[in-house]
Amino acid sequence: MSTIFAPITGRGGAVTVLRLSGPGTFGIVQALAGSLPAPRRASLRPLGHEGRRLDEALLVTFPAPHSFTGEDVAEISLHGGRAVLAAVSEVLATLGARPAEPGEFSRRAHQNGKMDLLQAEAMADLIAAETEAQRAMALESMTGLSAACLIWREELRQIMARQEALIDFPDEDLPPEVEAALLAGIIALRDEMRAALSAAPAAERLREGLEFVILGAPNAGKSTLLNALAGEEIAIVSDIPGTTRDAVGVRVDLGGVPVHITDTAGLRETEDVIEAEGVKRAKARAARADFLLLVAAPGEAFPEAPKGIPCLRLRTKADLTPAEGFGVSARTGLGMAELRAKLAEAAAELTDTKGAAALARPRQIACVRDTEAALDAALHVEDPELRGEELRSASQALARLVGIIGVEEILDAVFSGFCIGK
Repeated sequence: MSTIFAPITGRGGAVTVLRLSGPGTFGIVQALAGSLPAPRRASLRPLGHEGRRLDEALLVTFPAPHSFTGEDVAEISLHGGRAVLAAVSEVLATLGARPAEPGEFSRRAHQNGKMDLLQAEAMADLIAAETEAQRAMALESMTGLSAACLIWREELRQIMARQEALIDFPDEDLPPEVEAALLAGIIALRDEMRAALSAAPAAERLREGLEFVILGAPNAGKSTLLNALAGEEIAIVSDIPGTTRDAVGVRVDLGGVPVHITDTAGLRETEDVIEAEGVKRAKARAARADFLLLVAAPGEAFPEAPKGIPCLRLRTKADLTPAEGFGVSARTGLGMAELRAKLAEAAAELTDTKGAAALARPRQIACVRDTEAALDAALHVEDPELRGEELRSASQALARLVGIIGVEEILDAVFSGFCIGK
């Protein structure tokens, strides 16, 4: 196993922390710093190589297995200049270390049993979190989802033990309660899988962010509304109908949920080829939106919403004419606070997992779906051996979920999405 290094802090700060991991870590650091401090005790050390002074840095060592990766690890807090990092990195490479690949530290931690695959994915989501709700979900997944999976695996282990008893002792007078308990256990675990799957779309939406689309006729105040929600001039506002020809949007934080609010071309029949294409794109965008803001000026009709997509009907220009129903004025701010509250409420509802395990990634959903399918198949098999085979398939799917078993391609796909320092 090679020794790797990479900065684990962002560029441009006063301090850059450089991490090393691998069997040659302590020898390399000792050659660089002259001596090693006591484990897990920060110590100031001059860094140099072959008479060339590089920096004065804070050094901490973490002997295996009590480290992030489970290997010997050292963290060097350098001054944040690019030249300092470049000089130290050059010497580290000369001493036998190599730059880490994206996600390589975390992959080693997984391989050495320091974290399962669910915890690794949750850590990546925590690093990428933009809003409070994303942060909370990622942090909960780091412990909660992994813990839930351990419970599922133990429940399945008990089920499989009962099934093996039925296979091993077919001629024994086993009480009928054994098979009844077995089937009840399979049903209960299958239903837990189904609950997790039903909550998965909400978790996915929170992880990826929602799309709210503003839909309405030309000059209904859509662009003005977008600018007011964004707090800046995003879309061009004009009295000339048909100004917006394509989708224009901005990402905002609504109650801790990341939401991309999109302004679209005004809906109307037109001979203008470019505007007609804009109308077509507006309808397509609305059809795949998570939520719609259907806007209409006073006295005008609201546009129709695609079936099945939640929406809010909103009267604009309420400062000019008292609105029928819920109205706002982006120009004066009338009703805007209430609108933000309504949109935040809608975002919260669309991302509410209702207490179920937060399966936020397609890989996780696929593993749980395979588990649920195998459990359901086991309920429809009377032969003990065949039922046992279905239960083993369910066990393998759960093992893939936490990364106990799995092909290299899966691990490559997961860890290649990490930043270099993780």
